[in-house]
Amino acid sequence: MDGSASNASSGQNPAGDNSGAGVPVPVYSSGFEVEVLEKLKEKWLSGGEQPYPAMYSSVFGGITLDPAMMVIPIDDHMVHRGHGVFDTAMLMDGYLYELDTHLDRFLRSASKAKIASPFPRGTLRSILIQMTAASKCKKGSIRYWLSAGPGDFLLSPKGCPGSAFYAVVIADDYTQCKDGVKVVTSSIPMKPPLFATMKNVNYLPNVLSIMEAEEQGAFASIWVDEKGYIAEGPNVNVAFISKTRDLVLPSFDKILSGCTAKRLLAVAPKLVEKGLLSSVNTASITIDEAKESIEMMFVGSGLPILPIVEWDGHAIGDGQVGKLTLALSDILWEDMLAGPERVHVPYD
Repeated sequence: MDGSASNASSGQNPAGDNSGAGVPVPVYSSGFEVEVLEKLKEKWLSGGEQPYPAMYSSVFGGITLDPAMMVIPIDDHMVHRGHGVFDTAMLMDGYLYELDTHLDRFLRSASKAKIASPFPRGTLRSILIQMTAASKCKKGSIRYWLSAGPGDFLLSPKGCPGSAFYAVVIADDYTQCKDGVKVVTSSIPMKPPLFATMKNVNYLPNVLSIMEAEEQGAFASIWVDEKGYIAEGPNVNVAFISKTRDLVLPSFDKILSGCTAKRLLAVAPKLVEKGLLSSVNTASITIDEAKESIEMMFVGSGLPILPIVEWDGHAIGDGQVGKLTLALSDILWEDMLAGPERVHVPYD
């Protein structure tokens, strides 16, 4: 070998030319790891600021700050079978918001997916905090996955030696959302309750749902279940304020139990105390009832509140961002910045 990758003709142009001419494809055999790594680095070196300042992988048992090393094995069952779960936590001014709440849901999802964690809860928590500290990032989010692990390309995970845990820091300058958006009702079938109530990596219905909305010039979509009750958005919960000033969220029995949505239910009574809201609760809401609301909003970790002003071409309330929506947004935003649900990251 002369130190460069050999060429192999595939017989078909990878770019889609089926003329049969073929294009030489490099074959990197053992001994060319450095060259492959340099190829991977090229992507990140040409992309400006690094959006993922740190990653943890139980496969190599540590934290990497090199984006070219932020990879997972292709035979991981999360990749080719979707056998994995994930969760997140916002990173605001050096604090992880609701880390413990999200981590508890993460482990509940793993239990439903029949994936045993390679570490106890305390170790998972420590890894996430250490990874965030190593990243030096103080604003953005972290995301973490538990998979059946690498092993083979079969359906059953019995060939996997053990589960795998991955995590990454995502740098982002999150700001409070105050502009209203348009939504549509999704025609994509929603997930059945078993899958909807666990935060698993099977997000194809969610992707198709938001693509459908974007094709119609909307921000996102709303799922309605088979009985005509409001469910959720593609990756967020939804909330309504009725004409009697009741804050209502759809019940969580058939949808994901949103951590931010539950936090909203916990802090929103402050507006009841001030006389701005009449009540705060969850309930089954029909699409007709929902569209009669005076205000409507998405609720999710990265928002935390996103006002909705139009649904299927129908104005919500007066078609403007509502004062109560903004008041709820302010309460949640303040909770993210200075509330009790924060975990300090010990940067060096």
